[in-house]
Amino acid sequence: MEKRWRPVALLAFLAALLLPGLCLAAGAAPATNPLNSGDEAWVLASSALVLIMTPGLALFYGGMVRSKNVVTTILQVFAVIGIVSVQWVLFGYSLAFGPDVHHIVGSLAWIGFRHVGATPDAAYAPTIPNELYAIFQMMFAIITPALIVGGLAERMKFKAFLLFIVLWATLVYDPLAHWVWGTGGWLHTLGVLDFAGGTVVHISSGVAGLVMAIMLGKRRGLGHDEHIRAHNIPMVLIGTALLWFGWFGFNAGSAVNAGPLATSAFLVTNTATAAASLAWMAVEWIRTGKPTLMGACAGAVCGLVAITPASGFVGPLASIAIGIGGGVFCYFAASLLKNKFGYDDALDAFGGHGIGGTWGALATGLFAQVAINSGGANGLLYGNPKQLLLQVIGVAAAWIFSGIGTLVIYKVVDKLIGCRVTPEQEEAGLDAALHGEEAYPEQVTVGRIHEWLGSDDAEVPSLRAGIRA
Repeated sequence: MEKRWRPVALLAFLAALLLPGLCLAAGAAPATNPLNSGDEAWVLASSALVLIMTPGLALFYGGMVRSKNVVTTILQVFAVIGIVSVQWVLFGYSLAFGPDVHHIVGSLAWIGFRHVGATPDAAYAPTIPNELYAIFQMMFAIITPALIVGGLAERMKFKAFLLFIVLWATLVYDPLAHWVWGTGGWLHTLGVLDFAGGTVVHISSGVAGLVMAIMLGKRRGLGHDEHIRAHNIPMVLIGTALLWFGWFGFNAGSAVNAGPLATSAFLVTNTATAAASLAWMAVEWIRTGKPTLMGACAGAVCGLVAITPASGFVGPLASIAIGIGGGVFCYFAASLLKNKFGYDDALDAFGGHGIGGTWGALATGLFAQVAINSGGANGLLYGNPKQLLLQVIGVAAAWIFSGIGTLVIYKVVDKLIGCRVTPEQEEAGLDAALHGEEAYPEQVTVGRIHEWLGSDDAEVPSLRAGIRA
């Protein structure tokens, strides 16, 4: 009898020894990991897509300026990548998305990416690391000040430009991003909708481009009846293609997950862009008798701008209306508005981004649907007129803040080091004068033939005639 119970007693003893360990292990089991590898992969890819938009913008702008200013224009845009990438890690992300301070700006608690690691922030993106969300937002912070180059092209000192970008990114972009997207930001709390940057990115940069264009004055060689034409339209097309490609990360990536909302944003982005390109060409064809490749490219970019704030809140039919509006409104802003008021918005930073972003933000208040995004709101056409009023408040706040902020920063930089290049530098071309480089060093000019052959002045007219032939 005793022998029969020995195995049972042994099992009971082992169970008594193991039970506390089993209970402790069960109690110490880690919680379910909230990270989603699919979402992480999509946002990583989207971050790369958004980054490539900035070199695309450099080509888009570079093709639109005169050949003597190509290197300068491209370098200005490219330099923003370096400046803002460092600024964002040091303190920019903390100012834009850090713990709220009086609904105006983030604190410096996250300076140097402190507390920004693998743990998700449920308020911004609950299924990806906070560090990845910061990387994604960095790409927005980069391209926004780069867009301002369109308003100041061909006439600003490079060192003044660098200082201006540091100050503008810190004092204008970061607080405005907190207002609209940051937890506790006053426009965010109010209920203003901006899915991917209509107010934060496009209105702010477009209005800043307008202020810079006015303050710097017109370019030399631009008279009342003279139009400085794009020197390389194929380059403009390549830039447009890169922008269109990267914009899918810009808008669809703003869903911060690889789900149906990203798919919807992707679709409406492409649809609105196509509609805007066709609309610009149609209006141009009616007014001038000729559709142009330059117009098709400009219209496409304006469509991308217009759909950006609405991309996560509207359906495909609404995106067509938004795209058509973007193409038409931006065409008249670029062709008539600046001529009427006399400012030299060289590459239509304001005409494309300021006007397109404004239309897109207001259109969000018209066409937004909770059926598309339960985290949004219905617009006027779906029974909620209050949303349109909120969008007007957001637009007005972005216009005023960016306009005044840019003006103050310009005055400070101009006082410290001067903003505009000398007439001699502008006449010679900023590529050679400021950077000692040429975009097309093999290009044959009358001056170069004169230098090579030692021709006297009497021979120049015949040489010029030969080149034309």
